[in-house]
Amino acid sequence: MVTLETPRLILRRWREEDVAPMAAVNADPEVMRWIRDGGVRDEQQTRAGIQAWESEWETQGFGLFAVEIRSTGELAGFTGLSVPTYLPEVLPAVEIGWRLGRSHWGQGLATEAAAAAVRFAFEERGLERIVSIAQVGNDASERIMVKLGMRAVRETVHPGLGGRRVRVFELSSDEYARSREGGRLPRP
Repeated sequence: MVTLETPRLILRRWREEDVAPMAAVNADPEVMRWIRDGGVRDEQQTRAGIQAWESEWETQGFGLFAVEIRSTGELAGFTGLSVPTYLPEVLPAVEIGWRLGRSHWGQGLATEAAAAAVRFAFEERGLERIVSIAQVGNDASERIMVKLGMRAVRETVHPGLGGRRVRVFELSSDEYARSREGGRLPRP
């Protein structure tokens, strides 16, 4: 069982008691605005998602972490790694992503969590490259990508979203190593 710790967060595998708080995150239209078609998800859909994320851990050796606030034990959302099968033109690839509840926005938590997941991707799983994909207009996520040392490499259309444009960012293991050495990456 992989667990990562940062100054304010614990990134861990999923538990049954995470379903309800994650469902609350997924039920917020503002949180879901930039996720796929912008639709919210109920508890049953959230449970199925968590089960799928846990399966990825077993088959891929990586997945999405539950993000817990260290000081309170509260589930804030998720961050981690997955294969972006929904955008075949970037494959083979591993995507880093995140989703936090609105009460956790604007505090640098997504960047802190994602930086730990980036370190995990390169230092623990030996990945050569990671990508991150955001719908054009999702400036908050793009700012996090830039803070992580990622660079925009293409803009394209999401094939399943009726023409919604997405921007793909990328970070190679070499770029990551140079950024770590130069102290330019946020500390996880």
